[in-house]
Amino acid sequence: MSALDAIQIDTAKGTSVHVYQGGSGPDLLFLHGAGGVLGAEDPFLLRLAESFTVHAPELPGYGESVGEELLEDMLDFTLHGWDCADALGLDRPHLVGHSMGGMIAAEMASVDNRRTRSLALIAPAGVWLDEHPIPDIFATLPFDLPALLFHDPAAGAGALTGGADFSNPEALVEFYIRNARQLGTAGKLLFPIPNRRLSKRIYRMTAPTLLVWGESDKLIPPVYAERWVELVPTADLVTVAQAGHMAPFEQPDQVAAAIEKHVTGGTDQTP
Repeated sequence: MSALDAIQIDTAKGTSVHVYQGGSGPDLLFLHGAGGVLGAEDPFLLRLAESFTVHAPELPGYGESVGEELLEDMLDFTLHGWDCADALGLDRPHLVGHSMGGMIAAEMASVDNRRTRSLALIAPAGVWLDEHPIPDIFATLPFDLPALLFHDPAAGAGALTGGADFSNPEALVEFYIRNARQLGTAGKLLFPIPNRRLSKRIYRMTAPTLLVWGESDKLIPPVYAERWVELVPTADLVTVAQAGHMAPFEQPDQVAAAIEKHVTGGTDQTP
């Protein structure tokens, strides 16, 4: 498969959501991080589509998804995730979330703990350690972000800009408008700090859980993986070499293989 398909769905809440889809196999619902997805040719989603039927909705405020004014707090985003699953006709999907999307996926699995078939969280936000404060991405200068997010900052810089030609004034304006919309949505969950008291609800998670962390993650460092293991002692933890916070984009094969092994290595596969 060279590219995912794209559809537009309407949720019961009233949001209109752009969804990338593709592949075959068990249904997998992917919740993206603050940076969004890399479109129909996202290498990580394409890799997952080799083993799963992937559904990757863009949050309102991202891409062609609209209705961001209807989502105000953590509960809104949590229910929005299940509203998307309902609109897509997904009964018990495998949930995969990255960073901010990992926090949403964990909330979904906590609030409706009988509907999640399995859970894979890639460097999820949502847990806070006072002794290891997470950097404020909203106060980070754009040229400092690649070093914060990627193991290889030079390669990461291109991914952050989406290949935009900033010598073209129209492209520059479009980039800033898109970035402002996305950060407006992300800010509802991540600003001023990414702590919405998820740790108070994690005890409700019953789905088989996988934690995936880049070894050189500087945004949510691996010490947070240790805290997650304390909160979810039944979870498996996989660390990914030569990967930072954006592990799914730096090492898509390794991260996807860990998820495949997690799902096929004991997760209930009955419809």
